[in-house]
Amino acid sequence: MYRTITKIAKRFFTDAQIYKYGFNWSPMYRRSTGRLVTVSEDLMYVKIKIPLSIKNRNFVGTIFGGSLFSATDPIYMIQLMNILGDNYVVWDKSATINFKRPAKETVFSEFIFSEEDLNLIKTEVSENGEFNLVKTPKIVDKNGTIIAELSKTIYIADKVFYKNKRKRKTNSLA
Repeated sequence: MYRTITKIAKRFFTDAQIYKYGFNWSPMYRRSTGRLVTVSEDLMYVKIKIPLSIKNRNFVGTIFGGSLFSATDPIYMIQLMNILGDNYVVWDKSATINFKRPAKETVFSEFIFSEEDLNLIKTEVSENGEFNLVKTPKIVDKNGTIIAELSKTIYIADKVFYKNKRKRKTNSLA
Protein backbone atom coordinates (compact mmCIF):
# COMPACT_ATOMS: atom_id res chain seq x y z
CA MET A 1 0.00 0.00 0.00
CA TYR A 2 2.74 2.50 0.99
CA ARG A 3 4.71 1.82 -2.20
CA THR A 4 1.63 2.45 -4.36
CA ILE A 5 0.87 5.72 -2.59
CA THR A 6 4.52 6.75 -2.96
CA LYS A 7 4.50 6.09 -6.72
CA ILE A 8 1.45 8.30 -7.16
CA ALA A 9 2.85 11.03 -4.87
CA LYS A 10 6.12 11.18 -6.88
CA ARG A 11 4.17 12.89 -9.66
CA PHE A 12 3.50 15.90 -7.42
CA PHE A 13 6.07 15.99 -4.61
CA THR A 14 9.83 15.62 -4.03
CA ASP A 15 11.23 12.49 -2.41
CA ALA A 16 12.02 14.51 0.74
CA GLN A 17 8.43 15.79 1.00
CA ILE A 18 7.02 12.30 0.48
CA TYR A 19 9.39 10.85 3.07
CA LYS A 20 8.63 13.51 5.70
CA TYR A 21 4.86 13.76 5.29
CA GLY A 22 4.46 10.06 4.54
CA PHE A 23 5.99 9.22 7.91
CA ASN A 24 4.18 11.96 9.79
CA TRP A 25 0.77 10.98 8.36
CA SER A 26 1.28 7.22 8.58
CA PRO A 27 -0.92 5.68 11.30
CA MET A 28 1.90 3.25 12.09
CA TYR A 29 4.42 6.01 12.79
CA ARG A 30 1.99 8.48 14.38
CA ARG A 31 1.41 6.01 17.22
CA SER A 32 5.11 6.24 18.15
CA THR A 33 4.51 9.97 18.92
CA GLY A 34 7.66 10.85 16.93
CA ARG A 35 7.58 13.43 14.14
CA LEU A 36 10.04 14.06 11.34
CA VAL A 37 11.01 17.72 11.47
CA THR A 38 13.81 17.88 8.87
CA VAL A 39 14.54 15.78 5.80
CA SER A 40 17.32 16.83 3.40
CA GLU A 41 16.51 16.87 -0.31
CA ASP A 42 18.93 13.96 -0.90
CA LEU A 43 17.44 12.03 2.08
CA MET A 44 20.91 11.68 3.64
CA TYR A 45 19.82 13.57 6.77
CA VAL A 46 16.66 13.13 8.84
CA LYS A 47 15.90 14.73 12.19
CA ILE A 48 13.01 13.63 14.39
CA LYS A 49 11.50 15.01 17.56
CA ILE A 50 9.61 13.12 20.22
CA PRO A 51 7.60 15.49 22.40
CA LEU A 52 6.53 14.59 25.92
CA SER A 53 2.75 14.29 25.75
CA ILE A 54 -0.22 12.57 27.32
CA LYS A 55 0.14 9.87 24.65
CA ASN A 56 3.63 8.79 25.69
CA ARG A 57 3.97 9.85 29.34
CA ASN A 58 4.78 6.88 31.55
CA PHE A 59 3.99 6.19 35.23
CA VAL A 60 6.76 8.51 36.47
CA GLY A 61 5.95 11.35 34.05
CA THR A 62 8.75 10.86 31.50
CA ILE A 63 8.62 9.67 27.89
CA PHE A 64 7.86 5.94 27.74
CA GLY A 65 10.93 4.04 26.52
CA GLY A 66 8.85 2.18 23.94
CA SER A 67 7.92 5.50 22.33
CA LEU A 68 11.58 6.50 22.14
CA PHE A 69 12.47 3.19 20.56
CA SER A 70 9.54 2.97 18.12
CA ALA A 71 9.99 6.56 16.93
CA THR A 72 13.59 5.81 15.94
CA ASP A 73 13.13 2.25 14.69
CA PRO A 74 11.99 2.58 11.04
CA ILE A 75 13.94 5.67 9.99
CA TYR A 76 17.26 4.22 8.77
CA MET A 77 15.73 1.32 6.86
CA ILE A 78 13.23 3.39 4.88
CA GLN A 79 15.79 6.18 4.44
CA LEU A 80 18.33 3.76 2.94
CA MET A 81 15.71 2.04 0.75
CA ASN A 82 14.93 5.42 -0.80
CA ILE A 83 18.58 6.40 -1.22
CA LEU A 84 19.77 3.12 -2.76
CA GLY A 85 16.78 2.40 -4.99
CA ASP A 86 15.16 -0.77 -6.25
CA ASN A 87 18.31 -2.82 -6.98
CA TYR A 88 18.90 -3.40 -3.27
CA VAL A 89 17.08 -5.23 -0.48
CA VAL A 90 17.21 -3.40 2.86
CA TRP A 91 16.03 -4.83 6.18
CA ASP A 92 16.40 -3.88 9.81
CA LYS A 93 18.35 -6.77 11.26
CA SER A 94 18.71 -5.81 14.91
CA ALA A 95 18.39 -2.87 17.24
CA THR A 96 19.22 -2.07 20.84
CA ILE A 97 18.62 0.96 22.99
CA ASN A 98 20.65 1.93 26.04
CA PHE A 99 18.80 4.42 28.23
CA LYS A 100 21.08 6.97 29.91
CA ARG A 101 18.58 9.28 31.68
CA PRO A 102 14.84 9.94 31.74
CA ALA A 103 13.34 12.00 28.91
CA LYS A 104 11.53 14.76 30.81
CA GLU A 105 10.94 17.02 27.79
CA THR A 106 10.93 16.93 23.99
CA VAL A 107 13.89 14.96 22.62
CA PHE A 108 15.50 14.67 19.20
CA SER A 109 17.49 12.22 17.09
CA GLU A 110 19.40 12.58 13.83
CA PHE A 111 19.82 9.91 11.15
CA ILE A 112 22.74 10.58 8.83
CA PHE A 113 24.25 8.74 5.89
CA SER A 114 27.53 10.00 4.48
CA GLU A 115 28.96 9.48 1.01
CA GLU A 116 31.50 7.19 2.71
CA ASP A 117 28.65 5.07 4.11
CA LEU A 118 27.13 4.73 0.65
CA ASN A 119 30.47 3.90 -0.97
CA LEU A 120 31.15 1.26 1.70
CA ILE A 121 27.69 -0.28 1.23
CA LYS A 122 28.00 -0.40 -2.56
CA THR A 123 31.53 -1.83 -2.43
CA GLU A 124 30.68 -4.52 0.13
CA VAL A 125 27.47 -5.53 -1.63
CA SER A 126 29.18 -5.66 -5.02
CA GLU A 127 31.98 -7.86 -3.61
CA ASN A 128 29.96 -10.06 -1.20
CA GLY A 129 26.35 -9.77 -2.31
CA GLU A 130 25.28 -8.56 1.14
CA PHE A 131 26.44 -6.36 3.99
CA ASN A 132 25.49 -5.48 7.57
CA LEU A 133 25.87 -1.78 8.39
CA VAL A 134 25.84 -0.66 12.02
CA LYS A 135 24.67 2.88 12.83
CA THR A 136 24.66 4.40 16.33
CA PRO A 137 22.32 7.38 16.61
CA LYS A 138 21.62 9.10 19.91
CA ILE A 139 18.46 10.56 21.40
CA VAL A 140 19.21 13.95 22.95
CA ASP A 141 17.35 16.79 24.63
CA LYS A 142 17.40 20.41 23.38
CA ASN A 143 20.74 20.99 25.15
CA GLY A 144 22.39 17.96 23.55
CA THR A 145 22.31 15.86 26.73
CA ILE A 146 22.22 12.18 25.77
CA ILE A 147 18.98 10.49 26.82
CA ALA A 148 19.58 7.18 25.02
CA GLU A 149 22.06 5.56 22.65
CA LEU A 150 20.93 3.21 19.93
CA SER A 151 22.65 0.58 17.84
CA LYS A 152 20.95 -0.35 14.58
CA THR A 153 22.17 -3.13 12.29
CA ILE A 154 20.84 -2.76 8.77
CA TYR A 155 21.09 -5.62 6.30
CA ILE A 156 21.68 -4.60 2.67
CA ALA A 157 21.89 -7.02 -0.25
CA ASP A 158 21.89 -7.04 -4.01
CA LYS A 159 18.34 -7.93 -5.06
CA VAL A 160 19.42 -10.86 -7.28
CA PHE A 161 21.78 -12.21 -4.61
CA TYR A 162 19.01 -11.98 -2.01
CA LYS A 163 16.48 -13.84 -4.19
CA ASN A 164 18.98 -16.62 -4.87
CA LYS A 165 19.87 -16.86 -1.19
CA ARG A 166 16.18 -17.20 -0.29
CA LYS A 167 15.75 -19.92 -2.93
CA ARG A 168 18.72 -21.85 -1.53
CA LYS A 169 17.27 -21.65 1.98
CA THR A 170 13.82 -22.78 0.80
CA ASN A 171 15.31 -25.69 -1.17
CA SER A 172 17.47 -26.79 1.77
CA LEU A 173 14.38 -26.98 3.99
CA ALA A 174 12.53 -29.27 1.56
